[in-house]
Amino acid sequence: MDDLSLNALFGILLLLLIFGAWFSAAETSMMAINRHRLNHLIRKGNRSAKLTGRLLSQIDKLLGSILFGNTLLNVAAAAVTNIVILRLFGASELALLTGTLLITFVLLVFSEIMPKIIAASYPERVALPSSYLLAPLITLFHPVVVVAGGMVKGFLHLLRIKVQTDQSKQKMTLEELRGMVLDAEHFMPRKHQRMLLNLVDLERITVNDVMVTRNQIEALDINARHDALRQQIITCHHTLLPVFADTPSNIIGILHIKRVPALMQETVLDVEQLREVLSEPYFIPSGTPLLQQLQQFQQRHTRLGLVVDEYGELLGLVTLENILEEIVGEFTTQSPAQTGKFMRQEDGSILLEGGNSLRELNRKLGLHLPLDSAKTLNGLILEHLEDIPETGTSLKIAGYPIEIIQTQDRIVKVVRLFPQQMQKQ
Repeated sequence: MDDLSLNALFGILLLLLIFGAWFSAAETSMMAINRHRLNHLIRKGNRSAKLTGRLLSQIDKLLGSILFGNTLLNVAAAAVTNIVILRLFGASELALLTGTLLITFVLLVFSEIMPKIIAASYPERVALPSSYLLAPLITLFHPVVVVAGGMVKGFLHLLRIKVQTDQSKQKMTLEELRGMVLDAEHFMPRKHQRMLLNLVDLERITVNDVMVTRNQIEALDINARHDALRQQIITCHHTLLPVFADTPSNIIGILHIKRVPALMQETVLDVEQLREVLSEPYFIPSGTPLLQQLQQFQQRHTRLGLVVDEYGELLGLVTLENILEEIVGEFTTQSPAQTGKFMRQEDGSILLEGGNSLRELNRKLGLHLPLDSAKTLNGLILEHLEDIPETGTSLKIAGYPIEIIQTQDRIVKVVRLFPQQMQKQ
């Protein structure tokens, strides 16, 4: 170093600071780069992304090489600074102390904080080109890194700490996926965002949440009078109609209305021929996730299933349309049997049937009724009161005042609900 001029020393110091800043930026960008975006670029064949993915697959060697290079440069920068001070001021303790503090501040600001902030703001722009220089450095520093890495692994083993060394592929949880969709609100229409969120939530929603309850199922009694059967078939607004014998829970088949016209031409409805055109009922275990059930409908080429509990008792039915509505929202085409479940009053209150699904009310009316255990408004009220209420009883659930208008056969038939907007007026 004695033969080097001060200008050369300052040049070396500047280069050390620049490379130190690059090491800091490379480290931060490698840790901050979006793994899912990186995997997308790898699938597209991006060479920089492929190299970056390989480096991240050996994270211990990558970090070891970066830290070794960064530390080596910082120590070298401090040593060159001391030489410059000795050349300028001699062996002055005050000058050495001042120089040490000065180089520490410069390293902190220009080789650590600033490059890390830039790299954290633009990780992809820094990490991908940096991979071309990091790859040969990992090979160059390999002997030192292997020794240091072995010591680190030994200490971690003694402390019983498990380390994930492959950072190129990380599994995404449903909550993380949901967060990504929420963050993408500026890149897609709000309606599309809601559909994606509904699709993400499909795994944790079960058929019990969307099914038509047993007391609301429109079914055909095969043992009814012929004229009653004919009239019910003519006035039916459904394509598929469950058929039972004696009791509604004894489902013997599913009638497809398109198979009936030929039978209806006869003067007297032939019940035996009606039985022959019935298709086998498809039973669904209670608690089946909607996503799984959607796949089952696709595999079986069917659109309706009957939900049963562990004892085989009928709980309700679920259709393909019920599941699709959870994804895309309410369909505009509804039969008369599906409408009229709630009625807005002039005072702003809403008359609701007790059999209304809580999920449906929340979706259609913008309510926030709890969905923890009860599935219907009637079930929510009975669970809240722990008793069968009388007509005129008032209560408040989730901040919504509710008045019982009609009860029948131990269930709540009609209630009046006051939305929160009215309470604020």
